[in-house]
Amino acid sequence: MESFDLSALIEFIGRIPSVNTAVTSGFYDNGNWWVKLSLDINHKLAWHVVQELGHVLNFLSVEERLPTLFYPVSAPPYLNGGPDDYLYWIIESTDPSFTPDTTAEWLKGRLPDPVDDLAEWESD
Repeated sequence: MESFDLSALIEFIGRIPSVNTAVTSGFYDNGNWWVKLSLDINHKLAWHVVQELGHVLNFLSVEERLPTLFYPVSAPPYLNGGPDDYLYWIIESTDPSFTPDTTAEWLKGRLPDPVDDLAEWESD
């Protein structure tokens, strides 16, 4: 299986408000890739970020869905702690030919621009 460079996608995700800098990533045996990130859930834009990423990566439109998923994962809260420290978010491909670079381009084209400008995320 061909593996792709995840660095451009990780760099872009790291610029999104409320995303903590600790981002991990990897590849599944079937060639699909994944990126795990955490959000500062106390950041005023955290849920806006979840909404935007969920829209683009899970349900851009009925006719135009990307071969990606965005969803939460957690270690057992009763063994570890709360969502401030143990709630993570996964972005993963569902088609090995859909590259991380292509995913970054789709996000760049649909998230606020520039993505790290907090004023661009403000809604009316």
